[in-house]
Amino acid sequence: MSNSYEDADLIIVNTCGFIDEAVDESLEAIGEAMERNGRVIVTGCLGAKGDLVRDAHPSVLAVTGPQAVDAVMGVVHAELPPQHDPFLSLLPPGGIKLTPRHYAYLKIAEGCNHRCRFCVIPSMRGDLVSRPVGEVLSEAEALVEAGVRELLVIAQDTSAYGADVRYRPDFHGGRPVRTRLVDLVRELGRLGAWVRLHYLYPYPHVDELLPLMAEGLVLPYLDVPFQHASERILKLMRRPARTENVLARIRRWRAICPEVAIRSTFIVGFPGETEADFEVLLDFLEEARLDRVGCFAYSPVDGAAANAFPDPVPEAVKEERRERFMRKQAQISAERLRAKVGRRLRVLVDEAGEEGATARSAADAPEIDGRVFVADAGSAAPGDMIDVRVTDSDEHDLWALQADADAGTSHPTRDRRSQSVGR
Repeated sequence: MSNSYEDADLIIVNTCGFIDEAVDESLEAIGEAMERNGRVIVTGCLGAKGDLVRDAHPSVLAVTGPQAVDAVMGVVHAELPPQHDPFLSLLPPGGIKLTPRHYAYLKIAEGCNHRCRFCVIPSMRGDLVSRPVGEVLSEAEALVEAGVRELLVIAQDTSAYGADVRYRPDFHGGRPVRTRLVDLVRELGRLGAWVRLHYLYPYPHVDELLPLMAEGLVLPYLDVPFQHASERILKLMRRPARTENVLARIRRWRAICPEVAIRSTFIVGFPGETEADFEVLLDFLEEARLDRVGCFAYSPVDGAAANAFPDPVPEAVKEERRERFMRKQAQISAERLRAKVGRRLRVLVDEAGEEGATARSAADAPEIDGRVFVADAGSAAPGDMIDVRVTDSDEHDLWALQADADAGTSHPTRDRRSQSVGR
């Protein structure tokens, strides 16, 4: 692995083609790699979109679609014939990954059986294909043995894991384990690392995860993309459309596991969305009091069924609604984080230096959620788990001191800490 374009022999750009912004970002990344290096292989979802990449960048070495490991490696070996070296050819037990040493993504399935009208993932990735549970658990064990402290479980539809094989049993460590999310999570929880679940479609069996979270077997964190709250819009999207049921489930989840952090994403400006529909969404936010929320203005992705719907929402209105939505959620987030001031938390350190450490709590996934800035972190290093006491908060982040070092020490405020952590 090279840390710079100039020192690399080849550049592989793994692209996304889900929404227009992702396509633009992918093409920009390819252009930067071509300018800085010139020997570029393109793979991923954008590669499945015909000649789009070739039209923009005709000199790339190769273009492949998603999951094309063999095709990509074929080009790599053709351009750089492998030369065995008894020292350099050895791989670490956990394999080579792009994330820091202390956390890793664990993909359990590919594809999706849903046909949401704003989404083109099934046309690019196909229907659900679950990985054998024994294979997933073996990979997870190898990662933990290599120093991974947090496993981030992902798929296009994590909740559906095993549905395509009717939850048939597989074997791991000589024991039968069903190919089912709850069974997988129970096994992962025994490895001693944090287990964080992403992209959960709200099937009924998601409720079975909450007792495991209350027991501490898996992080109390649910990433469930609700997408909207207006039942009319949800039906147009072809999503679950009983908002009162969603609110009842959220209350039930919190009753079982009061510490659970709920993350979700929403789409505003879907074709046909009225101001009344949007107000329903704002009311839902106020009542649901979600911990972490993302919002996207509807993007007419090439191939999505919703593109043909009548009454498209003007771009200016989409953006205005997105900004109102995020202002509302910022207030909610600030209030929920303020309630954590004075509490003791277990955090995972991502970065550490003389000025302190940047860490994450159980409520914070890397890159998409908030952070915990720890002053006077002592000898803490990336990958360490430490106990802290929260001293301050804002709309997204927390400030803290190590719990065993906060007595008799002046507490930092976000203003002072923001200068030292470059926020």
